[in-house]
Amino acid sequence: MDNADQTGKPTRFQFASDNYAGICPEAWQSLDEANRGYASSYGDDPWTARACEKLRELFETDCEVFFVFNGTAANSLALAALCKSYHSIICHETAHVETDECGASEFFSNGTKVLLVPGKDGKIDLSAVEHTIKRRTDIHYPKPRALSITQSTELGTVYSVAELQAIGNFTKSYGLRLHMDGSRFANSVASLGVTPKEISWQAGVDVLCFGGTKNGMAVGEAVVFFNRDLAEEFDYRCKQAGQLVSKMRFLAAPWIGMLENGAWLRNAAHANTCARQLADGLGKIPGITLAHPCQANTVFVQMSPALATGLRSRGWHFYDFIGSGCARLMCSWETQSKDVETFINDVMELAQQ
Repeated sequence: MDNADQTGKPTRFQFASDNYAGICPEAWQSLDEANRGYASSYGDDPWTARACEKLRELFETDCEVFFVFNGTAANSLALAALCKSYHSIICHETAHVETDECGASEFFSNGTKVLLVPGKDGKIDLSAVEHTIKRRTDIHYPKPRALSITQSTELGTVYSVAELQAIGNFTKSYGLRLHMDGSRFANSVASLGVTPKEISWQAGVDVLCFGGTKNGMAVGEAVVFFNRDLAEEFDYRCKQAGQLVSKMRFLAAPWIGMLENGAWLRNAAHANTCARQLADGLGKIPGITLAHPCQANTVFVQMSPALATGLRSRGWHFYDFIGSGCARLMCSWETQSKDVETFINDVMELAQQ
């Protein structure tokens, strides 16, 4: 099996991103079925209605559901719905809404300030959040309105049910709205072995951006409002932001294929298993240090520059994570156990040189 990176240079295998993986068979089949004949546009079609209903069944609650193209749109529009321009959003310093969305949250909310807090292994420190809320309460300071958390985190860790319940109780005590960036929410559900509701609305989450792209779809995220009042006129936000898809059925249909037979959870569990295999194997090699617990489909390792160069010279493609000094290795629904074994063997060989 050969892959190619964004430059077109051939690679043997890749652990760069779960976005590199293709469309899984279940999503592809639903797309094919939706492509047979005509259907009404802009979401007024049976595919979109069915996908929304499937998500309500999954979460076991009457939530509002909207489909957008990507995670940046999902996060920024959801946060804009929670805040006014003079409010602030608190998030972890490594959060995607801070590091990788080109200021979209501020842009779509007409200037809402993003405030950063630290926390071990990618999880927010509630004491730091409290300090951020309390350090100023005067009119000159952007009023905290939303707390944004990522599940699983940017560092591959997973908030437990108890941790999320504590966060939910905390946000309610301070009158904050709770947003969850769930681009890898499925991996978290698979990791914890819980129902989706336990780590979403039952824990106090107001709106979840549920990722599909990284879990086997071609494109598309679901913005799920558990607090339906916050979804007022969200359809207008989507339209204004260029996220109202004319042929909406092609954005919605893959969710049906993924949800109806459990592919969303199988894909995530498989990716997690591959990552655990990778972490276990690398952790036994002298000179390799696991930087963070492997709890989902991501492995962070510290290795020498010479070793990283040697792996890349053998055709491996992976990224150095932003500002961490670590290599980030991502597994997907398409990762194979033999890929993991081959990578581990190459690391062992190069580490002994």
